[in-house]
Amino acid sequence: MKKTLALLLALVMVLSLFAGCGGKGKGEEVAGNPADAIADEMTSADGKYQIAFITDVGALKDQGFNEGTYNGVKLFANDNNKSYKYYQPANGDQATDGDRADAMKLACDNGAEVVVAAGFMQGNALIEAAQAYPDVKFIFIDGWPLATEDGTVLTNVAAIAFREEQAGYLAGYAAVMDGYTKLGFSGGGAGTNPACCRYGYGFVQGAEAAAAAKNVNVEVKYSWLYGGSFQASSELQTMASGWYQNGTEAIFACGGSMFASISAAAAAEDAKVIGVDVDQSSQSATVITSAMKGLAEATVWAISKNYDGTWSEIGGSLATLGATDKAVGLPTATWSLEGWTVEEYEALFADIVSGKVEIDDTTVEYPESTAHVTVVPVK
Repeated sequence: MKKTLALLLALVMVLSLFAGCGGKGKGEEVAGNPADAIADEMTSADGKYQIAFITDVGALKDQGFNEGTYNGVKLFANDNNKSYKYYQPANGDQATDGDRADAMKLACDNGAEVVVAAGFMQGNALIEAAQAYPDVKFIFIDGWPLATEDGTVLTNVAAIAFREEQAGYLAGYAAVMDGYTKLGFSGGGAGTNPACCRYGYGFVQGAEAAAAAKNVNVEVKYSWLYGGSFQASSELQTMASGWYQNGTEAIFACGGSMFASISAAAAAEDAKVIGVDVDQSSQSATVITSAMKGLAEATVWAISKNYDGTWSEIGGSLATLGATDKAVGLPTATWSLEGWTVEEYEALFADIVSGKVEIDDTTVEYPESTAHVTVVPVK
């Protein structure tokens, strides 16, 4: 099951070495993201939409988690002549489980054959919708297998999760190897989002490993403030500006549209940002690298299971994707790192795949300080 996906993701990661999402690599013009050429909205001839996307909190065009996942919906639909539509639950960042379930039910009533739901907050709504529409297939990105109250597994729901701790580790290791010793982590979800927690803990672990290798000390300011809604805000920008003014050199912006506030602060202070989920180098010259996961590619793969007759391989189960599947990584063509080479990155990546480098995937809100890394919680 995962072998086919690994091949697809490996191809995408190889291509990213030469064509990061709309940025430039090694001084050359590179191709943009093919999903950008596909309209976000369409009008189907019969008024029905076969593939639906339910957004997580934040904007659809967040240049991160929502957009990366929806790109997979658009790519599959465009390549397979399917109609598609996105739905944003009512009440925006204050959406309830009922609001999310209503959006899913509307999608199903509008003809959805597959519903892709992004974000761990979709779980309760998916249980309700999946039972109400047993013939519809649901894909739970950043999720887990779902069951009814009596423990019956919902086989029309397929869950996909990623090993964000591996991507975070790579980003933290790269930053320290490149000479950054004053780092920051600003996370979305107020410390309750498992994916963001894994990114952050992995980031600290990677920073520790690199600091140990270089025998240097590193400080990481670590905060969940102003990230509950994953939105940009003046408060978040002010906090990031303060960090930069007090010596922080690069902040891992781990939370959708929060990136806009942190990159604006970095630009004003001549500082740096580490992106998340997708290659964010094209969004700001402040980005030194991005901790990526294969959102679009995994979404394409999962949707295809409904149409090629192999849904039973993923329905009712969890596919957890990481380095072994080439589903996490850094965009080597577009990073601006100068003190760490692509060859060194590839060697570390291989050590993660082989298990030589082990990364703790525990969901930790605030990591403890380590031998070479002082974690400074900002609450």
